[in-house]
Amino acid sequence: MMEIARLSEILRESGIVGAGGAGFPTYGKLSDKADTILMNCAECEPLLKLHRQLLGTHAREIMQAFALIGQTVGAKEMIIGIKKEYKGTIAALHQYIDEFPDMRIHELPGAYPMGDEVVLIYEATGRVVRPGGLPIECGVAVFNVETLWNVYRAVWEQRPVTEKYVTVVGEVEHPVTVRVPVGISIGEVTAMAGQVTVDDPVYLLGGPMMGNFGQPNQPVTKTTNAIIVLSRNHPLVLKKQSRFSIDVARAASICCQCQTCTDLCPRHNLGHPIRPHLFMRAAANRDFRDLEPFLDTMFCCSCGLCELYSCPQGLAPRSMITEYKNGLRRAGVKAPERSSAPVQSSRTYRRVPEERLENRLGLAKYNVPAPLDDVARPAKTVKILLSQHIGAPAVAAVSVGDTVSEGDVVAKAAQGLSVNIHASVSGRVLEVSDRYLVIGPQEAARG
Repeated sequence: MMEIARLSEILRESGIVGAGGAGFPTYGKLSDKADTILMNCAECEPLLKLHRQLLGTHAREIMQAFALIGQTVGAKEMIIGIKKEYKGTIAALHQYIDEFPDMRIHELPGAYPMGDEVVLIYEATGRVVRPGGLPIECGVAVFNVETLWNVYRAVWEQRPVTEKYVTVVGEVEHPVTVRVPVGISIGEVTAMAGQVTVDDPVYLLGGPMMGNFGQPNQPVTKTTNAIIVLSRNHPLVLKKQSRFSIDVARAASICCQCQTCTDLCPRHNLGHPIRPHLFMRAAANRDFRDLEPFLDTMFCCSCGLCELYSCPQGLAPRSMITEYKNGLRRAGVKAPERSSAPVQSSRTYRRVPEERLENRLGLAKYNVPAPLDDVARPAKTVKILLSQHIGAPAVAAVSVGDTVSEGDVVAKAAQGLSVNIHASVSGRVLEVSDRYLVIGPQEAARG
């Protein structure tokens, strides 16, 4: 059995971070306090497909990596959380599950945001992570599928993270999930799905609920899960481009305090002290006599249900909450200490079915097969960001003109929470800054 210190060293040196979300360095999750570990195969956002595809294709290897982590931290139970409709992937897991006696499959309902780790933990274990707390405080560590695939490749194949799986869907000719070098441009990846089928496209990076708009020249990072191509006039795009001043004015004139935003809030239903309707009332009226609704924005997970599904008036609670939350953080305000209320007895009936959410967002027509192409795609030039994870950015370890091979360390982990970054292609270093480096073909440097 591998020791935690040794596995942590391998993961840090190999550059492994959460392959989605904020990119928490994976070695930082290894703890002997974890009596349960969870594999997250819930595809938190609509239209995302790569985790179920990757797990279905490399089930045994990913289960091996999961088992290694469980054995290393001394976990008593290893749970694979997977939506019950992913029948092909579940069948692949059942081929090998008998090889792993401490591992079980937990089938999840097809609701959003099932991939939120606080929701997932409750669904799979019945434990509630305290407001503002970390999963490890209740003895749980969560790892997503692609992260575990990267662990397998690091331990069994000695390969660092140089590639990313990305699903390309929406207004493209041939939706697909591809395997690309970290640092390749969004535009190049999109072209792998054929022609863009609208004249004025926008690129939504990540999921439709929590993703952000990107540009074709923007690089793929270790956390880029999806590229959703939409028309600039799509209702979801227009909604996401609203202005804060207009959102506040609309809330002041329209919000009827129906409380639907709070009733359907997944964190509120787990007993966390986030009540969007009270925040909306206070923010819209600029009523600062009671600061609690503003301070409690720190417990919002930004899933977007209140804004993109729940509100019958089409208001923007999540955007307004985010604005206030970010302002509090910039001012140095920390989340207050809060305890959980009891889990709402009506919670089960307030889950939002993902199919209904897709229809509400106008995305149902894009929920089509995007088959996994597991052949590594090349790139001539890559732009590799030095900050692709929570924690301290890596520090460039190469200079302009250096020749590097794929897998070479090009940036070293900084002090504190940080990981190495590696060359995703072979070539010559063309540019180095404090935020990124560029690797291109040898002839580009000579030219």
